[in-house]
Amino acid sequence: MYKKQMIFQKIVCMAALIAAVLVFVGSLGFATDLYDGMSKAVDYPGTEWEYEKVPGAMIYYETFEFNSAFTVVSIVLLILTLLLFITNTHSRRKYYIGNFISTGIVVAAQIVTAVWCIPQIMGYKHKYLNNVDFEALEAFAKDWGTLYTGPDDTFWFDICYVIFGILLLTSCLLIVNLILKMTVMKGEQEALANGKGEANG
Repeated sequence: MYKKQMIFQKIVCMAALIAAVLVFVGSLGFATDLYDGMSKAVDYPGTEWEYEKVPGAMIYYETFEFNSAFTVVSIVLLILTLLLFITNTHSRRKYYIGNFISTGIVVAAQIVTAVWCIPQIMGYKHKYLNNVDFEALEAFAKDWGTLYTGPDDTFWFDICYVIFGILLLTSCLLIVNLILKMTVMKGEQEALANGKGEANG
């Protein structure tokens, strides 16, 4: 049993690391299409002379603060996930307090990141689909040679949902792994205790 659990814990820890990397990639790509399609559609953003050449194009600049924080959070999540490997949670046969703490920190960081990001991404997607004048954006793209991102071009919004789904799945798997590890450790302790009892008998 313990061999299967050991294989499982390695897979789960690696999956958590991959999920953290995906979150980082998602943070880098989040505003890519918005930048290519709308960065030139607003004159003097953030000033009193601000002017939208395309109604709703300001959404690109509105995402700045969130996108910057998103990237920072993804880097912190990635660093915290490395705790699983620093404490040998991926390979240790017997877990100690450090392994339980590192698992708890990573699971908490994963959940907090998802809970913080998903509603904001949903909000920006809603603004994108409902506030942008896509006919004007298409005409602007033809005139200025910029990328046209239509209402169907929601790849980076949608892929973030997939990424956070994977992240939350790894949270569940880390918890399952911890339960399995505790079960295996208890079984080994009982086996040792029974062996000593028989030897003494």
